[in-house]
Amino acid sequence: MAHFICVTCGVQFAESETPPAHCPICEDERQWVRWEGQAWTTAEEVAEKHRLAIREDAGVLAFGIEPRFAIGQRALLAETPHGNVLWDCISMVTDEAVAEIERRGGLSAIAISHPHYYSVMIDWSRAFGGVPIHIHEADRQWVMRPDPAVKFWSGERFALNPSLTLVRCGGHFAGGQVLHWKRGGGDAVLSGDILQVAPTRRRVSFMYSYPNQIPLNARAVRAIESALAGFEFKDIYGAWWGQNVLGEGRAALAASVERYLAAIAD
Repeated sequence: MAHFICVTCGVQFAESETPPAHCPICEDERQWVRWEGQAWTTAEEVAEKHRLAIREDAGVLAFGIEPRFAIGQRALLAETPHGNVLWDCISMVTDEAVAEIERRGGLSAIAISHPHYYSVMIDWSRAFGGVPIHIHEADRQWVMRPDPAVKFWSGERFALNPSLTLVRCGGHFAGGQVLHWKRGGGDAVLSGDILQVAPTRRRVSFMYSYPNQIPLNARAVRAIESALAGFEFKDIYGAWWGQNVLGEGRAALAASVERYLAAIAD
């Protein structure tokens, strides 16, 4: 019995004797199945071929897999006086990563922007004694490895602690969420790719499907802007190493929405 991991999206499935026949996440129109067909691996095989990189990204501790595995996102540690939260997830856990987080005060929870980044979230939770994993209930169907640690929340905002608030934005997925972080030196939004930081690092963009290049409609983009109304933030931390909007994040979001809506207008 093994918990097989999809090679393309990096998401781990429930325990089984043989690999699943399909990956619903990759067969969805927002993702893709590799041209050679569906393929599977295990956590042990990933560890044999890759290493987990730990380094700061614009002042925030980050974790990524090298060489790149699956989608290639990196996870972030939001450190607060009220407890630390791992934002987004990757398909590999190591003793070194656990030790570094423990050195910084441990982990109180995990929160993930959308299903493409669920990866081995249960393994991460169990490495810290089964800490809760907060996911919006609108994305319940995409949890491929059910576990009591997964906690579904409802509504539009959910406070993890006095410093961290989950905000349901929708868009890329119905339950797509970002994390607002009140912190000294300027608040931040950890966005995954619900707000996709552009390579210029001055703007963000919005898509229903990134690999298949399906844009969001105007209503969905306005809903994202509305969901973040009332939140101030200086920085936006995206899903990839170094792709962060540092300074004027609130203004960057407003300008990005205006630019996007103008581009898709009739």
